[in-house]
Amino acid sequence: MAENALLLEDITMQFGGVVAVDNLSLEVHKGEIVALIGPNGAGKTTAFNCITGIYEPTNGRITLGGEVIAENYPKGRMKKGYKGQNQGLYTKVVKYTPDRITWRGVARTFQNIRLFKALTVFDNVMIAKHMRAKQNVFSATFRFNAREEKRMREESLALLEEQNLAHLKDHIASSLPYGLQRRLEIARALATQPSLLLLDEPAAGMNPQETQELCEFILQIRDEYKLTVFLIEHHMDLVMQISERIYVLDFGKMIAHGTPEQVRNDHRVIDAYLGVAEDAED
Repeated sequence: MAENALLLEDITMQFGGVVAVDNLSLEVHKGEIVALIGPNGAGKTTAFNCITGIYEPTNGRITLGGEVIAENYPKGRMKKGYKGQNQGLYTKVVKYTPDRITWRGVARTFQNIRLFKALTVFDNVMIAKHMRAKQNVFSATFRFNAREEKRMREESLALLEEQNLAHLKDHIASSLPYGLQRRLEIARALATQPSLLLLDEPAAGMNPQETQELCEFILQIRDEYKLTVFLIEHHMDLVMQISERIYVLDFGKMIAHGTPEQVRNDHRVIDAYLGVAEDAED
C-alpha cells in the first residue's frame, strides 16, 4: 500500500454563507504527481490555502506525512468503536501556522508569481535558504555564524546552477522573462528543502514552448529532489501529460477522480469543466 504524503479528510471551508470547499477528501502518495482541476471558483486555491495554514478549515482534518497539521470538528466527531449516535463525540482543534508547515516540508508557488521583484535572482533564493538557517537572532545580528552564512550562499549558488539560472544570479528578478520568473519561483521553493511541492497554476501565462519546458522541468525536479508534487492547473495538456492521478472539483465538491484517461472520459468532468463533446451521448 502506497504511503501518503498528504491526506485530506472531510475538509470544508466556509466563509459566512459561502461554502468554498465542501467535504473534500483526497490523498497524495509519496513520489506522485497529482493534479487538482476544476472551473474558476471551484475551490482549488482555497484547498491549497487550507493545506498551507493560511486558512483554518471550518471542518475536517489534514495529515502531512502521518502528522496531523490541521483538525477542526466544531460539532464533534464520532470516536471509532462507538455505535450510538450520541456517544463518543469529541471536538479537537489542531492548527499549524504557515511557517511550521513549511518546516514540515511543504513549499508552494502561487498563480500570480510572488518573487521579491526588486531583489536579485540570487537574493531570492538566499531568503528562502534562511528558513533552514542554523542560527539565532543574536548570531545573525552580530554575524558570529559566518560559516553558516557561507554554507547557505554556496548552496544557493549550487541550486541556481542545477536549475540553469546561475548565469542570471545578479539580475533583478523582475527583469527576467515570464517563464524564467516562474522557474525562479520554483527554485526558491526548492531552497526550503521540501518533500511536498504545491504548484498553483504553474503554466499560467506561458506559451506552448514554455509549457512543454515546464512539463519536463516538473518531472525532472520530482525525480532529482525526490519530491511529491500536488498541482492546480487549467492547462489540460500539461495535466494529462505529467499527472498520475487527477481530482476534479466543481462548486467546492469533488465530482471525479482517477487516472488521466478516466478523468478525460468522465461525462461529469466534460460537462463541468472541459466542455461538452460534440459526439457526447444524450
